[in-house]
Amino acid sequence: MPELPDIIAYIGALEPRILGQPLEHARLNSAFLLRTAQPPLASVEGRVVRELRRVGKRVVIGVDGDLWLALHLMIAGRLHWRAPGAKLSGRQSLAAFDFPNGSLVLTEAGSKRRASLHVLAGEESLRSIDAGGIDVFSADLDSFRATLTAENHTLKRALTDPRLLSGIGNAYSDEILHAAQLSPLALTQKLKPEEWERLFAATKHTLDAWINRLRTETTTRFPEKVTAFRTGMAVHGRYGEPCPRCGDAVQRIRYADKETNYCARCQTGGKALADRGLSRLLGSDWPRTLEELEALKRR
Repeated sequence: MPELPDIIAYIGALEPRILGQPLEHARLNSAFLLRTAQPPLASVEGRVVRELRRVGKRVVIGVDGDLWLALHLMIAGRLHWRAPGAKLSGRQSLAAFDFPNGSLVLTEAGSKRRASLHVLAGEESLRSIDAGGIDVFSADLDSFRATLTAENHTLKRALTDPRLLSGIGNAYSDEILHAAQLSPLALTQKLKPEEWERLFAATKHTLDAWINRLRTETTTRFPEKVTAFRTGMAVHGRYGEPCPRCGDAVQRIRYADKETNYCARCQTGGKALADRGLSRLLGSDWPRTLEELEALKRR
């Protein structure tokens, strides 16, 4: 699933292409993609793009009249920049947004249709799709710690809970925890002050480093190959490969359809975390599906 650095990369690539440009047509190839009925999708046609935003893991396009297109790519959705009027061929092509200089095409691999499009009117409607997580870059250590300790969750769950932190998912939470040298199963209400300092610093540094790296990679081209498994990641997607810090093999724990990667020597005092134990611990602490996780809202 594209996360905060990936969404920022998409927005950075879209700004010079569509900001100030009229959205000539919005075409759907999958009726299931559109999750709202009012305003109608046709109401955005002919309006000029005035703003692009990130709301959680959504790419949001604002046009004249305070109308907003909010795209959530979920696991397998991806954006592509194509020639004007690009054809929507095949089941993977879900929608196209046509501009004078090109078409923004949304595709989704696989058979499950999880990606979504909301057409919203006004700031209040836009806020309704925000789960409420804080932006780590605008937080200080005290607010970060207060947010994550409001409930007693595992660090893995807390980092990826959209009600707590905005835009962090499975991949970057693995990288953050490795950088902080903390176990994914450590409980938020049991962390020591120095561990909070490491976690806060690692969260900001990891996200900032990947934002800068992806921005550099997409300076002259559109980010066509967004993936959760990137060269240069320390542990995520690297099961069995050597940890870049200590050289031990990266381990994994699995629950439902999710996998967590970590280094036992660097993060858990050399202890391997069994899948069975993880399932027992996370059974009540972790939504079984990504849809359940993404549907969480701060009450």
